[in-house]
Amino acid sequence: MNADTEMFNLVVWAVTIGILLALLLPQIFRILKEYERGVVFRLGKLLRAKGPGLVILIPFIDKMVRVDLRVVTSNVPKQEIITHDNVPVTVDAITYFRVVDPEAAIINVENYLEATSLFAQTTLRSVLGQVELDELLAERDRINQSIQEILDRQTDPWGVKVTSVEVKDVVLPENMKRAMAKQAETERERRAKIINAQGEFQAAKKLVEAGHMISKQPVALQLRFLQTMSEIGTQNNTIAFMPLPMELFKSFTGLGSEFDTGQPPPDPEDIDIEDIEPDEPSDSPDSGEEGEEK
Repeated sequence: MNADTEMFNLVVWAVTIGILLALLLPQIFRILKEYERGVVFRLGKLLRAKGPGLVILIPFIDKMVRVDLRVVTSNVPKQEIITHDNVPVTVDAITYFRVVDPEAAIINVENYLEATSLFAQTTLRSVLGQVELDELLAERDRINQSIQEILDRQTDPWGVKVTSVEVKDVVLPENMKRAMAKQAETERERRAKIINAQGEFQAAKKLVEAGHMISKQPVALQLRFLQTMSEIGTQNNTIAFMPLPMELFKSFTGLGSEFDTGQPPPDPEDIDIEDIEPDEPSDSPDSGEEGEEK
């Protein structure tokens, strides 16, 4: 009986010690990963931040809160915003932040994750309400930088470092999209007309220069005629033309000037027969002999 009682007592003690160890060991020994820190409170008073590695605590006296030091991605829900030029838009964003001071993140704010996310929403609405729609669409990098600086400055007492803020999407009303599309189309038409006018101006300028060159060297015009005929000959046309050089007509022009007396021909009705003088007798010997015979 004594042996059985002693054995039973040993088993009871062993089970009791095992249960106590199972309950106390997790409270005594904690293992923290490389990206984790443990903020230790002893009897409610801040001791210090420990880790990474093995951390030894006093059971029921020390309490440890784990803090993750990795970058946290927080999605800012879609916000209805009125821009500075009274255009309603829907905007959402993403914030990237991490804890740089574990003690401040636990002591100075109740829940640094929720607090940072809510503050990002209010800052997004405040900043975007001060800019116009064109600035929101064209200068998004500057707006992101401005939001990031405001958030970083406000969350610095919480031990939180905001590394980046990105405005993800800007949703415009349908009528505003149509108006912007019409504006872009009109702008492109204006640019096309300007480019066309510049092309016409440059072409006219080159034609004037070509005219001056041809006036100095007329043979260039004949070379241009020959080039045009060569281009037409390469096509399957049934009609062809042969340009004549103007130099061929210069000889005819000079010949006409020789016969031109400068006076118009007389009218036959104005000629008087009496005014016509007879031909004078010739002084030849034959004409004298005929006169003597008569």
